[in-house]
Amino acid sequence: MAEIRNYTLNFGPQHPAAHGVLRLVLELDGEVIERADPHIGLLHRATEKLAEHKTFLQSVPYMDRLDYVSMMCNEHAYVLAIEKLLGITPPLRAQYIRVMFDELTRILNHLMWLGAHALDIGAMTVFLYAFREREDIMDMYEAVSGARMHAAYYRPGGVYRDLPDRMPQYEVSPYKDAEEVKRLNENRQGSLLDFIEDFTNRFPTYVDEYETLLTDNRIWKQRTVGIGVVSPERAKALGLTGPMLRGSGVVWDLRRHQPYEVYDQLDFEIPVGRNGDCYDRYLVRIEEMRQANRIVRQCVDWLKKNPGPVIVDNHKVAPPSREAMKANMEELIHHFKLFTEGMHVPEGEAYAAVEHPKGEFGIYLISDGANKPYRMKIRPAGFTHMAALDELARGHMIADVVAIIGTIDIVFGDIDR
Repeated sequence: MAEIRNYTLNFGPQHPAAHGVLRLVLELDGEVIERADPHIGLLHRATEKLAEHKTFLQSVPYMDRLDYVSMMCNEHAYVLAIEKLLGITPPLRAQYIRVMFDELTRILNHLMWLGAHALDIGAMTVFLYAFREREDIMDMYEAVSGARMHAAYYRPGGVYRDLPDRMPQYEVSPYKDAEEVKRLNENRQGSLLDFIEDFTNRFPTYVDEYETLLTDNRIWKQRTVGIGVVSPERAKALGLTGPMLRGSGVVWDLRRHQPYEVYDQLDFEIPVGRNGDCYDRYLVRIEEMRQANRIVRQCVDWLKKNPGPVIVDNHKVAPPSREAMKANMEELIHHFKLFTEGMHVPEGEAYAAVEHPKGEFGIYLISDGANKPYRMKIRPAGFTHMAALDELARGHMIADVVAIIGTIDIVFGDIDR
């Protein structure tokens, strides 16, 4: 009998299935994993430290760059923490806009997860399908903020501006002839809300297409059923949140159990799994996309019927309108002070958490009364999930590590911070 020794293998940091710069040191017995040791910090960008040297407003764009697949959800937790310290509540219309974009961002995140997860396991087509719909949501981001990804759209006290009355149109170019442009612009003739409503009508059919490709696909089931199983007790002990927790059958969702903004006025279900494996987490996220679509639809209906302000009119917190700023000296001074010195937030500490697509995303802020945070601590969902990787991977094959990393849905911007 030959002597068998465990050997160590580097998985990443340039591995296509590592979802960012993850270096995973695997201790193997043949092809079976005995231990998985995640080495993180290769993407460290010092967001928490940088925030101490920037005004409260200047740190909003840093949030987009944490989990760069769920941009507006990160901003949401940050502005909620500032609003707690300031003791202000944004106007109702702003709250509905935030909830609508949170749910569009949830769909955006889950589409990226679905495409990448399937691609890692070997299904190419889903990736192309998912990016078709991501394109539409990116256009919504662009219409409202001017940026396709890093929107910086949420502000303390509300949102940057109201929803536009018309959607940007495609134009004839060397790559698109008049007929093609006409087809592409068909659903862009109205306002942004009309475009979003059209998207909510189409989207359930698209989710059916993903399910046709994967849900009963025997290769997909062979790669995901029984892989990375977490019991409800272990899921809670490991601090898992979001689909990772709900996939194990634990009904816990901040939108329902600690509601923020207007979630308590909306009608939606919380999907949960039974077995706590990769396949159940896949089913939970698929159903979450359908429920997010349902919430977006309710927000669109409300926003169409209820015009109103989208940011508080306290000029110590929110800038005056550009028109007023150019016509009135006092408004000009407010504008200048807000964008140079920034707002002064009262002394105190606050923690605000949102139900991010990946789990609980929290921001803990300490203010000493100055125009910058004294300290900011970010609680990303992915960091805790990454810590559970060792336990999830033990006893599985190397190929299963890819499926487990995919099911965790990690992005390294918010893990390494």
